[in-house]
Amino acid sequence: MLRVLGRKSSINVRKVLWACDEIGVPFAREDWGLGFQPTRSPEYLALNPNALVPVIVDDGFVLWESNTICRYLAARHGRSDLLPADARERARVEQWMDWQAGELNNAWRYAFMALVRNSPAHTDTAAIGASREAWSRHMQILDDQLSHTGAYATGPSFTLADIVLGLAVHRWSMTPFDAGERPELPAVAAYVERLRARPAFLQHAANETP
Repeated sequence: MLRVLGRKSSINVRKVLWACDEIGVPFAREDWGLGFQPTRSPEYLALNPNALVPVIVDDGFVLWESNTICRYLAARHGRSDLLPADARERARVEQWMDWQAGELNNAWRYAFMALVRNSPAHTDTAAIGASREAWSRHMQILDDQLSHTGAYATGPSFTLADIVLGLAVHRWSMTPFDAGERPELPAVAAYVERLRARPAFLQHAANETP
C-alpha cells in the first residue's frame, strides 16, 4: 500500500490525500512534522533531504514535492482526465499547478504566517500589508481565469490543477482580513461551490483549518 508521510494539517499533504481519493488509490498516512515524528531525523532525511512533508513511498519508490507527487499518481494510474496525455492540455494543467506553487504561495506566505500562524518572525506591519495586497492581486488573476473558463482552472473539466488551487482558495477564505481588505471574487466563490460537490474536497479541504 502507498505510504504517505506527513501530518494531515499540512496543506501540501492534503493535496496528496485529495489526489489519492480522486484517483482511488488506497494509502496509509503516517504523522511526521510539527509535533509528530521529526522530519530532521536521519530516517526522514534519507527520504527527503529538505526535511519537508509530504513524502510518498510507493513499492520502494520514494518521491517528494506535493505537486510532483500528484502528477506521478495521476500518470501511474492512467488518469488522463486529471492529467491529460495531450502535450498542450497537460502543459496548461501543469502551468496552473506551477503558478500555485510559486507565484500564489509566495504572495500569501508572509500574511498567512502573521495572521493565522501568529509567527513571531512575521510581525512587520508593512510586510503583512504588502503580502495581503499581493495575495489579493493573485486571487484576482485566478478569478479572471475562472470567469473565462466558466468552471475549472483549465476549462470545463476538473483536473489536478483544481486540487492544488482548491486548497489554496480554501486557505484564502479562512484567513482573517481587515474589513474591506478582501476583494469580492464571484468566480472564485462559484468555483468553491462546484468543488464542494466533490466528496474528496469536503474530506480534505473544506473541513480543515487553513
